Amino acid sequence: MLVKTLGAGCAVVVFVVVVIAAVVTTVVVFDQSLTAPTPGIATGGSAPSTEAQHDIPAEMLVLYRAAAGDCPGLDWSVLAAIGKIETDHARSPLPGVSQGENSSGAGGPMQFLAPTFDSVIARHPLPAGGATPPSRYNPSDAIHAAAFYLCDSGAPGDLYAAIFAYNHADWYVNQVLDQAARYRATDTSGGDCQSASPPNPTAAQVISFACAQLGLPYVWGGNGPEVNGGWDCSGLTQAAYRAAGISIPRTTYDQVHTGLPVAENQLAPGDLVFYGTAADVHHVGIYLGGGQMAHAPTFDEPVQVSPYRWGGDDYYTATRPSSAQGDSRAAS
Repeated sequence: MLVKTLGAGCAVVVFVVVVIAAVVTTVVVFDQSLTAPTPGIATGGSAPSTEAQHDIPAEMLVLYRAAAGDCPGLDWSVLAAIGKIETDHARSPLPGVSQGENSSGAGGPMQFLAPTFDSVIARHPLPAGGATPPSRYNPSDAIHAAAFYLCDSGAPGDLYAAIFAYNHADWYVNQVLDQAARYRATDTSGGDCQSASPPNPTAAQVISFACAQLGLPYVWGGNGPEVNGGWDCSGLTQAAYRAAGISIPRTTYDQVHTGLPVAENQLAPGDLVFYGTAADVHHVGIYLGGGQMAHAPTFDEPVQVSPYRWGGDDYYTATRPSSAQGDSRAAS
């Protein structure tokens, strides 16, 4: 079935690439100069919400967004949510934040156990801007190490499992995901990655993951940059839902039979939109709102945002996957 569906090429249609210009600014972070990362490239694709801008210290926000690039596809908001829950972005006066350890032996703004931090930096050299030698109490070192640790633990492909590895509690994972969703801008009219208005945290994570892949190449049968160098249409949608903790099939033909059918006049951000016929569903994208979708179109066309309807299209239907469809991840 994989060969049958992928062989269709996920729609050989040329779409208009949406190019978003980003303004790069420079700020001073802990007496070090850092360049603010370009949204959509090293930041996980999402823009900070009003809550994020008011709650997260500017220097910490820069670090969260820069460190997201250590784990392709990881949204910066996940790192920020962990930093918020663990130490209120290093502002907590509790023991083990700026020095010492808490009762569990954790220390620093991201609350690393010393052996865990040491194992991460042994595998991953940290970028310049931190301490020498690296320290779990240094914000730059701690946040970059957290990004690497989440990546090593399965992010962004299985974000739930990765956060669970960080702190073995389901309530903790849900709290991180909820906080991350509040940190992403979701209060505008929709239509692109910066202004999409997901109706719930699951849809927000799906869209965040997909938008973080913008610009990556289309690869037939692609399961991501770390596996095949890029995405095809159904590989992208499967991974985006997996990042939100929902398991859906790999191919367009099977994905179209997963979830609740959605009438076209009731489309919501995060829904899957399909193209073709009942006998040959050949393309799928993720609806963003405002008549736009994120998708991996076809050969020589990168992952991009495009209108979900165009002249001569063969739009077929839409579905709304949910956790009720069955999450194959077992809690541990």
